[in-house]
Amino acid sequence: MTDTLFGGPALPPAYPERAAWGTAPKLRAWQAQAIESYFATEPQDFLAVATPGAGKTTFALRIATELIERGVVNRVTIVTPTDHLKRQWADAAARVGIAIDPNFKNADGKHGRGFMGVAVTYAQVASKPMLHRAKTEAARTLVILDEIHHGGDALSWGDGIREAFEPASRRLALTGTPFRSDTAAIPFVEYVEDREGIRRSRADYTYGYGEALRDHVVRPVMFMAYSGQMRWRTGTGEEMSASLGAPVTKDITSQAWRTALNPTGEWIPSVLAAADKRLTEVRRAVHDAGGMVIATDHEDARAYAGTLKKITGESPTVILSDDAKASHKIEEFSVGQKRWLVAVRMVSEGVDVPRLAVGVYATSTATPLFFAQAVGRFVRARKRGETASVFLPSVPNLMVLANQLELERDHALDRPEPEADGFVTEDAEMLEANREEKGSDTLEKFKFEALESQASFDRVLFDGGEFGTGGEMGSEDELDFLGIPGLLDADQMSVLLRQRQAEQQSRRRKSTSAVAAPTSDGAPAVIDHRMLTELRNELAKNVSAWSARSGMPHGLVHSELRRTCGGPAVAQANEEQLQGRLKKLQGWFIGRK
Repeated sequence: MTDTLFGGPALPPAYPERAAWGTAPKLRAWQAQAIESYFATEPQDFLAVATPGAGKTTFALRIATELIERGVVNRVTIVTPTDHLKRQWADAAARVGIAIDPNFKNADGKHGRGFMGVAVTYAQVASKPMLHRAKTEAARTLVILDEIHHGGDALSWGDGIREAFEPASRRLALTGTPFRSDTAAIPFVEYVEDREGIRRSRADYTYGYGEALRDHVVRPVMFMAYSGQMRWRTGTGEEMSASLGAPVTKDITSQAWRTALNPTGEWIPSVLAAADKRLTEVRRAVHDAGGMVIATDHEDARAYAGTLKKITGESPTVILSDDAKASHKIEEFSVGQKRWLVAVRMVSEGVDVPRLAVGVYATSTATPLFFAQAVGRFVRARKRGETASVFLPSVPNLMVLANQLELERDHALDRPEPEADGFVTEDAEMLEANREEKGSDTLEKFKFEALESQASFDRVLFDGGEFGTGGEMGSEDELDFLGIPGLLDADQMSVLLRQRQAEQQSRRRKSTSAVAAPTSDGAPAVIDHRMLTELRNELAKNVSAWSARSGMPHGLVHSELRRTCGGPAVAQANEEQLQGRLKKLQGWFIGRK
């Protein structure tokens, strides 16, 4: 396809001279292909789905410049989810010569002189759709709908953009994440019926994570999963305990997960310290690499920032949605050298901070949409060999999402209502976004008091595989993976992970086959970390069963077992002590009969 940006027809008189248009960035192969696909038919509506970090902004602005030069449009309206993204789009547009006003307010009525259009939020459009309709009708308008999944009809945003932009000459919809799964159609998106009678969105062009990884457009992601023992008190006063990631009910998993994220426990400080060790290793090769913690609410974000300051000696940048200086802080962090950024929501979608290389997913939101957005902040490639590292609680929901990172999902209509699972639903997530994310807890309905949390290394997930045999915090088994070099391409990473896996398995075989002489206190000299984890999980399940049968709170069950069997708390107990408590519990069940 011929690029007309500098060699096409003369510009309309209303626009600046060609020399002022700036320098168009070089196109990636997928961008060129998608642009060619667009101009093959020049449809009124076009939906492009491209993985986060692939360069959707460059793609959209190249189409905009082409349409302006050809005289097809003479105004551009860009719609984004957040105020920060308005400014980010305006800056990108300015670099290719399109003057966009990101400070336009509905009360202004008109945008300032010299601007070709405006950048607005979905919320702005929803609050005054007729104003934006009038502006759309007054010119030949191209509307760019960034992260179009925010336009579901179930929300006022969908009604607003339909009313406002129905008269547009062209509409270009973009998304890098899975759409919500509900029965509400997104405006200006085409749906087709599959063999099961379910209507699904149809993208005009799709560029997935797997393709982008092969093209070295995005970084590979290594997920570091951490488990551990949790203890909490419910709203009824009952004490409960569970191992994070153990096969328990969804409600118990949710509450164990929330206990892990509580900033007063030991899990979060331990995982943040591990993530900072990983960041230090990455910075040996990538000197400006940064890390980001995504928190559930404002209170947790501030607490996590305090913990990071104790760990690193440096105050992290904290981004809260009600902070008027948030955009400035993001920009300052993006071009700086600071180690850590802590945020609640606004940095999870669309915000471009290419130096982010290490993440901590310290939030209780569990939807595919949010997970993909969050991980997308770490995958933008700058040079060959950069790898992202994301630290996760070892819970089933997140393990599935991490293993299915390359899975592409369409926005499906008429899908049966899913069974409630105790986690925040995607509708609830989007409604929360509509309320400007003031920091409410996504698991607020679970009233409880976190009592104790301890972390342990579980495993590494990469390229659909799982590596590692688990281990205590700071153990050789954990450090094997935290110390992986900061510059490795996907193939090199896979080879090294398999080597580390083989080394750990060899160590385990030697430790279990060795005849270990007992120490002076009778404890075994060799500790099998995986066996301890399995015994703790088994004990937790049996304690839960006895608690349900006897009515005795979990904490009292553990206390009675310690009193009668001896030994420390579960997290410090050795194999012999855990086996003894399991045998004692089994005796209780038999005696009960």
